[in-house]
Amino acid sequence: MTEARIGGDLVVETLRALGARTVFGLPGQHALGLFEALRRAPDLRLVSSRVENNLAFAADGHARAKLAEGGPVPVTPMIVSTGPGALLTLASLQESRASSVPVLGISSQVPAAGLGGGRRGYLHELPDQQASFRDVVKSVHVARTASQIPGALRAAWESAATAPYGPTWVEIPQDVLLGPAGLPPITGVSASPPPLAPQPELIAEAADLLAAAENPVVLAGGGVARAGAAGPLRELAEALRAPVLSTFGGKGVFGWDHPLSGQSWMEDWHSTEFLAAADVLLVLGSGLGELSSNYHRFAPRGRIVQVEADAGKLESNHPALGIHADAGLALSALLERLPRRRADGRAERAVAELLAKVHDRLAGQDLEREQHVLADVRAALPEGTPTFWDMTILGYWAWSAWNADGAPMHSAQGAGGLGFGFPAALGAAAATGGPVLAVSGDGGAMYGIAELATAVQHGLDVTWLIVDDGGYGILREYLTGTFGQTTSTELSRPDFVALAGAFGVPAVRSGLGTLRADLAHALQTPGPSVVVLPALLRMFAPTHLPV
Repeated sequence: MTEARIGGDLVVETLRALGARTVFGLPGQHALGLFEALRRAPDLRLVSSRVENNLAFAADGHARAKLAEGGPVPVTPMIVSTGPGALLTLASLQESRASSVPVLGISSQVPAAGLGGGRRGYLHELPDQQASFRDVVKSVHVARTASQIPGALRAAWESAATAPYGPTWVEIPQDVLLGPAGLPPITGVSASPPPLAPQPELIAEAADLLAAAENPVVLAGGGVARAGAAGPLRELAEALRAPVLSTFGGKGVFGWDHPLSGQSWMEDWHSTEFLAAADVLLVLGSGLGELSSNYHRFAPRGRIVQVEADAGKLESNHPALGIHADAGLALSALLERLPRRRADGRAERAVAELLAKVHDRLAGQDLEREQHVLADVRAALPEGTPTFWDMTILGYWAWSAWNADGAPMHSAQGAGGLGFGFPAALGAAAATGGPVLAVSGDGGAMYGIAELATAVQHGLDVTWLIVDDGGYGILREYLTGTFGQTTSTELSRPDFVALAGAFGVPAVRSGLGTLRADLAHALQTPGPSVVVLPALLRMFAPTHLPV
């Protein structure tokens, strides 16, 4: 006997037609129709979670890992239930929005009769669930009937995959998901995100400015990474003989040891001044926000050309020749117009002087332990291993000091929420097969500790480094630096090694002398593992303002 198709089947069929092969989901009462449909679709992999916010982080990590592979924009679907389940994803979706990650959230809703602001007394009911998501995601879509499901999902998919990428949200009532499909099987749905091409007149003006510049500099942001435009960026920098600095979100888009690479010491005043001194600064895929502008101390003295896919970020912090475009398409257009300069070594010398100043300042701060730990982590990684970093002191170090060549770095610096590292790494491992490295502090680790069960259940090859300093280390430094004392930052925490063992996850308590070997062994052993490093690390002094 053939099982009758229901509304949930329309969701699954449409996702499959759009290109989804992995779905992240956590069941709930109103979402039963979705999960029954997933049971009937063995060609779709379902990855679960223990908490909805971690599920959304995992979907984010999966999308980031697939973006790094190139090809069509890899929108990652995530399915949750109404009310509490849906609301728990908000903080994670804020990170996806801030970091331009294409996640498609799908939520059940109360029965259709309860939509529209009434209070019918349904379990999980909200007066207006959509309102909670409108200012977090790129777009919100509702399918009130079965026939509206394919169109709503296609529109949401296209929105998520249109530059700037980002999360979108679809809601479908419980009775629609459980009711008869009413449509033939869906196999031909496709999404065609429109390219965000630059205006030719603005590209011509930008090319003229850059060609005439005596001291051009490039600041490469996350938009370059999302566009997969590392190759055109290198070609442009070498044609212009222009130094390139990367924002924290743009790490890895330009070779760390390239002679023109000023790396990514964005919290160092020498880097801030280096950018400010450019007569033409080409900003690619960055809004010049708080972190990229050294907490808004950046004061440019030349012209800025800003290429940004998010129109709301154009000239939001500094006047510029603003070009609303995908960074990759803008780079290709600029390369068609820019002449190639003869190398004279001037830019390379300027970069070498900048990095020498940065390293000299670090050398005066007694930070050998921190640099040694970061170097050991980097040395332990097999080539090509992606890394996911929580908001922890070692993660803050990595923003500036991590060499992402052959070790892609992803962090929660877009929105800055705790708990990103481990669940996002699980999502990445579902995409790549692993190994993947996650890095957390002991405070951030507690946000995702339940996902050790997820790692075991799905056999995800993630090594989790937990730096245990007894509290919220970066907040301890902020409070102590501001007020001379701290409060609410010191934490009781479990024996992480014993706790991991209770989940059946191999774990080791490491030390400063054994960290590299312990991490290397864990990363070379298939499946989840935990390495705990008890260590009190310090942050470098972020700025040095001129007297």
